[in-house]
Amino acid sequence: MMELYGFDSFKKYHELMHAVTTKEEGQAYDFSLALHTGEARAKIVQNREALASLLSHDTPLHFVVANQTHSDHIVVIRKSETKGWTDLEDAIEDCDALITQERGVVLTILTADCVPVLLYDPKQKVVAAVHAGWKGTKAEIVSKTLKKMQEVFGCKPEDIVAAVAPSIGRCCYEVGEDVAAHFFDIPEAYTEKGDKYMLDLPYINKYQLFNSGLKEENIEMSGICTACEVDRFFSYRKEQGCSGRFMSLIGLKTDNA
Repeated sequence: MMELYGFDSFKKYHELMHAVTTKEEGQAYDFSLALHTGEARAKIVQNREALASLLSHDTPLHFVVANQTHSDHIVVIRKSETKGWTDLEDAIEDCDALITQERGVVLTILTADCVPVLLYDPKQKVVAAVHAGWKGTKAEIVSKTLKKMQEVFGCKPEDIVAAVAPSIGRCCYEVGEDVAAHFFDIPEAYTEKGDKYMLDLPYINKYQLFNSGLKEENIEMSGICTACEVDRFFSYRKEQGCSGRFMSLIGLKTDNA
C-alpha cells in the first residue's frame, strides 16, 4: 500500500484533501513525480495516475502543476481543468504558488529539499500550495500568497491553517554567508558553523506565516528533514543531485465526493 504523509490539522476538515507522497520501492524511479528531470515521461505519468486513483473516488479530479522557477509569482486558478499533469507543455508557467477556490482542483508542489507550504482557509474555502526554496523564502512568497488570498477571496490570516511539509532542516542545510545574510534579521533562523551557516528554512517560513497574522497553533510543522529521512523522501543535497521529486498536494473535494 502506498504511503502518504498527512497533517492532523487538515484531517479534521472533511471537505479537504491533502497528501505528501513518499518514496516507494518497486515503483518507477522510486515513485518520483517529476516530469521535468529527464525520466521517461510515460513512467512518471503512470506514477501520477496511480496517485490520482488513490485520491479520486467517484469523481475525477483536476490536478494543477506549475513550472516552478524559485520566483515569487502566484497564480489564482479559476477553472476546473487539469494543467501540467501528463505533459510539461500545459503546466502553469513560471510560478511557485497556486491558489484556488474551485472544488475538485488539486494544487501540487514538487520538491526534494525546498519547503512546501500548504494553506487552507476553512471559512472562505480557499486552498493554496507554495514552493519556497531559499530564493522564494527570501522573497517571502508565503507572505505574498497570504496577501493574495486576502485580496482575491477576502481571507483573514487568523482563519488560515498552514502545514509545512517535509523539507531540508537546519541539521543538514549548510550555506555560505551569501545565502544566510538574507536572513540575519530573523532570530533563530540559523546557526553559525565556522565560516558557514546552518540555515533553517522551515522555521523561517513558519516565522513569515506567524508575522503575516496566522495563529501559532494553526501552523503545523512536519518536523521531518528530507536529508535525514532520505529513505522516505527525495533529497537533492543528500543524494547529490537526485532527479526524483515528491509531491505535496491540497484541494477541495467536489460536493459529492
